[in-house]
This record gives sequence, structure tokens and C-alpha cells, in this order.
Amino acid sequence: MTPSFSKPALPPVGRFQSLRRSLLLCALLLSGVVQAQTGTIRLLVGFPPGGGTDAIARTLAEKLKDQLGTPVIVENRAGAGGQIAAQALKAAAPDGTTFFLSHDHTISILPLVVKNPGFEPARDFVAVAGFATFVNALAVSGGTPAKSMNDYVAWVRNKGAGKGTVGVPAPASVPEFLVKIIGQKYALDMQAAPYRGSAPMMADMLGNQINAGVASIPDFIENHKAGKVRIVAVLGGTRQAALPEVPTFAELGLAGFEDVPYYGIFAPAGTPKATIERFSQAVAKVVAMPEVHDRLTTMGLTVGYMTAQQLATREHAYAQTWARIIKASGFQAQ
Repeated sequence: MTPSFSKPALPPVGRFQSLRRSLLLCALLLSGVVQAQTGTIRLLVGFPPGGGTDAIARTLAEKLKDQLGTPVIVENRAGAGGQIAAQALKAAAPDGTTFFLSHDHTISILPLVVKNPGFEPARDFVAVAGFATFVNALAVSGGTPAKSMNDYVAWVRNKGAGKGTVGVPAPASVPEFLVKIIGQKYALDMQAAPYRGSAPMMADMLGNQINAGVASIPDFIENHKAGKVRIVAVLGGTRQAALPEVPTFAELGLAGFEDVPYYGIFAPAGTPKATIERFSQAVAKVVAMPEVHDRLTTMGLTVGYMTAQQLATREHAYAQTWARIIKASGFQAQ
């Protein structure tokens, strides 16, 4: 009969080496998990560098990296009114490394004016945090003598025989619809000239290639303060803190546009709730910082933190408001 032998127990040194190998393996695995969780965060922006949205994103990113303990880089995916950036967000892994900072146009308006934008906000995105509202404004270039809305209207009637061209940052956007509404209000033939973002539009205004533009206050504010363009009217129910001297369109007789647009941050659908909550709380702390609050305010924003749920509710209500306006205008989705 073949004798059987039991496996000898590991000596103390052997047991220690085995334990050491196990601990080392666990450490390596844990290191990989931590590295994945603390990798660089991309903050997508749907417009070119140099515009208002880009400046806002960079202001927040600088402080978010300190709150999150993770580098936060702004990645410009410009084009199609933010559509390219939104599609990039949809395609991103829901692992907490990709977020999208956007105003109302891409999230609320594009799905109303484009038949196949390549994304559906309610299905493909999840709200993370809102941090401000703002208003759109009409500004005139330095090449016009207008100092007020009435001056501009008179100038278009006299110089342009009642016809005017107004730049807008994107086609089929709220600014484009506002150009049409302004034309109807003042009985002018106003045509919108769509650009690929506010930065190239502003370049043409500064070069007097175009005499006026409609965009957000952050897009105009620096050049307005420098006297290079002049903001002559703003939307919203009240005058803006950054522009107390500029009247609202409601004061000028164009009421019904008090539902102001917003800025918010979104993530791919499926992003863990804990990740969303952590990022949302970081945004709340950042916008509460006096230097950030003051910086955003001077850019023409009304700063106010919104939770994920509040942002989602705000986005839905705003989309419903503009769905009615767009339908009433007779515009057909392209």
C-alpha cells in the first residue's frame, strides 16, 4: 500500500510571506480602484474658448479641483450649439469622470428645434447641480451711434430702411427667436445671423462687421464695460445687478419673457447617485465662495445653487415655456 503523507504546515516565515503577498495584491487592487476614482475629471463645454460659457466653466473648474481633490479640466467640444458636447456626454462612461456644463440652449432648446439632436436629455443625462440664472440682452456695436434701444430702432429705420441684421450665437436658439420678436415689436425687418458660438459673433461686432447681437450678458459684459459694445436692453423681470442702468424689455413694452435661462451641470445617465451628490455638494461650496460669487456676478449671472432635483425641475419648466413660444412662432424643427 502506498503510504500517504499530509502536507506539512507552512513554517512561520512561509505563512508570513504568503500573507505579505496577499496584502500586496490587495494593495495593488485598491490602488487601481482609488486611481480610477481620483482620475482627471473632464468638464465638457459646448462652445469655443473665449466665450462667456467657457469663462464660467474655467472659474468653477479651478475651485472644484480643490473641493474634489481631483484635477478638473475644461474640454471644449464646440459646434452645433453644444450638440457635439452633448453627444460626447451621452457616449461617456457613467463613472464620474465626465460632466457637462451647459446653459439652457443645449439641454432645453435644441431638442425642440432639431429633429434628431443625437441625445434625449430625460433619457441620456442626469442633472447634477445648477449654479446660476442669467438673461439675454441686445447689444449694439461701436459702429452704430445708438446709446439706447430707441436710438437703435431709429437708426435701423433711417440707416437701414427698416432692415437690420443681428448676430446670434447659434441657429434656432432663444436669441434667434428674440430677434424675430423684437422685429415684430418695432415693425422692423430683423434677420438673425447665426454664429458658431458667441466668441466669433463678438469678434465681428468688435470689427463692426455686424451692428448688433443678442446673447447672454456674460457674452457681452466685459466689452460693454470697456465701451466697445453697448448693451441697450435686457430680458427678465427686473434690471440686472451688473447693469443697473440698462432697462428691461418689459420696461420697453415687450413683456412675457420673465422666465430666465439657467446654467447647470449634467452627467451621463447611470452615474452613481453618490458620485452626483458629491459633485453637487462641491458645486454648492464653490459658488458660496465670495470670490467665485463676486466673479460670476460681475459676469452678469444671478448666482444661486440648485440641487440636482431643483435643476431637473427648472430645466423641464423652461423647456415647456419655450415649447409654447416656438410653436406659436410657426417654427418647424429642422
